[in-house]
Amino acid sequence: MKQPEENMPTTDYRNKIQNSVIAVPPMARGDDLTVCPTENQRMIDHLKAGGVRTFLYGGNALFYHIRLSEFAEVVHMLVEQAGPESWVIPSIGSSFGMMMDQAALAADLPVETFMVLPQKDITDPDGIERGIRMAVERMGKPIVLYLKFDRWLPPSAVERLVQQGYVSWIKYAVVLDDPTKDPYLKELLELVPRELFVSGMGEQPAICHMRDFQMGGFTSGCVCIRPDLSTHMLQAMRSSNWEQADRIRAVFEPLEDQRNAISPIRVLHEAVGLSGISKVGPLLPLLSGLSEPQRTEIANTVQRLKDVTL
Repeated sequence: MKQPEENMPTTDYRNKIQNSVIAVPPMARGDDLTVCPTENQRMIDHLKAGGVRTFLYGGNALFYHIRLSEFAEVVHMLVEQAGPESWVIPSIGSSFGMMMDQAALAADLPVETFMVLPQKDITDPDGIERGIRMAVERMGKPIVLYLKFDRWLPPSAVERLVQQGYVSWIKYAVVLDDPTKDPYLKELLELVPRELFVSGMGEQPAICHMRDFQMGGFTSGCVCIRPDLSTHMLQAMRSSNWEQADRIRAVFEPLEDQRNAISPIRVLHEAVGLSGISKVGPLLPLLSGLSEPQRTEIANTVQRLKDVTL
């Protein structure tokens, strides 16, 4: 078993997470549910043309439901398609058994870090920490820690995992009515370098997280439609042009509202397909497509987003 302190790469993740918006795209599949390389390449090329260089494949790509038998092949495909100038981060989990089987494969894959998909049920904090340690030690690579639920891991556990080399960076996505009032985040930032945190809920809370909490970057699903706008928003925040950043944030809000009202994953999947950017095909079970009235509403929102000029 590999010990992380001895075998982890010495990558400066604080700088890498600042390279671009971290896109969280869907995965294109054919009618037989197999991955479609051509359409995934179209998605990646569209994102790269808009300035994106970091690709995180997690919930939107339905790595929750990926077959173990296709995992390694899909990861190889994504790395090749993104190219050497890009950073691809696939996911493992969310069940312990799947995570460990994937970790065994991940040890030999050309990827330096994997995100652990969070699971809320049938878990407890001590068990989560132990499982993460076992997966990291199995593959000899650190993980992206995805904090999606309030107090899912206590700050002291997060600090231990970071200090001992088990964590590359942290995707913070705890949903609150007012992200400026976040006791859990404030406690975390007292123990863990804030530059390792990435705002993990798209453009809407990114300004608060980067301005008020000095996070290192943000992830986005809606970047798949207008990567140029999302990239401009990141650049505006880097230069402290918060008014410009907020104007761009507002452009994405209607689509984000639809995602929150229906289903973030299902709406983004349909939005990308309806945009003409990539024929993403059907969703993997255990999810299903949207109704025609929903598709029509989303198509209208997507078209308005595509038509925006600044």
